Amino acid sequence: MLDLNDLRAFEKVAATKSFASAARALGLPRSSVSRSVARLERELDARLFQRTTREVALTSAGEALLQRCSGLLGALEEAVEQVRSSKSVPRGLLRVTAGVGFGINLLAQELPAFLERYPGLTLSLDLSSETRDLMADMDVAIRLGPMPDSGLVSARLRTMTRHLCVSPSYLDRRGTPESLDELGEHDTIEMPGAYGRPRCWTFTKDGQTKTFEVPARVCVNEALAIHRLVMNGAGIGVISGYLSQPAFASGQLVPLFPGWSMPSLDVNIVFASKRELSPNVRAFVDFMKERFGAPNDDQQREA
Repeated sequence: MLDLNDLRAFEKVAATKSFASAARALGLPRSSVSRSVARLERELDARLFQRTTREVALTSAGEALLQRCSGLLGALEEAVEQVRSSKSVPRGLLRVTAGVGFGINLLAQELPAFLERYPGLTLSLDLSSETRDLMADMDVAIRLGPMPDSGLVSARLRTMTRHLCVSPSYLDRRGTPESLDELGEHDTIEMPGAYGRPRCWTFTKDGQTKTFEVPARVCVNEALAIHRLVMNGAGIGVISGYLSQPAFASGQLVPLFPGWSMPSLDVNIVFASKRELSPNVRAFVDFMKERFGAPNDDQQREA
């Protein structure tokens, strides 16, 4: 008779393409996961994975089993989780990752209320622009912008506006550009583009779109640093609305070409699987929707 734990180990190895990552995600020793898969292969008399020194890939038999068992395991685990969640409360460790700027300026303001609401929780907060493996390293992530096709679940909290900004001190020193075409004559600040190429700025007004390649005078790999550099007069840069709007009101920053709009960014909360949502993750997702979500703007989708 098949052991459901063996099937669950098989499914996690298939999802992560790694015995080590599957073991971390399941909270088991790697040897236990290996034994579960080996036991399942003996029971079925079929090899389920092709193993090399670099990767683990499903065989045709493994692909067939994965297609049939994923839905069954999902339905079973969802039923069990519903029963557990009705009686369980969030407790223990919750691992969250977010970008540096969002974490410092927004999450740090709201997390004290979250911790007060759930006194049994402890929090590990990783602030980094690097991608973290949600199957192994983190429980939930906050990410800005388009979501890659990864099989994870993404819930959009809201959209974030972006504005072309400059400081009064820079304008006093260099003058104000009168048109978008004059941006090339000014000092610009941006993040590195893909493969070392400059990024592009896109502006839209009344159905008209203009796109400019930005040969940045200052190139920096952290958006929060762009905000500080622009505030201190180093040049012109694109800053998210949650940072730029208060600076506009105080006079520390000036919006350039306000008649033109720039593409907004989605603020997404990402987690491994809706059907495996733990009480800790469920509490955090609900809290983030409550604090950051906008009405009719929290579409949930596979990412």
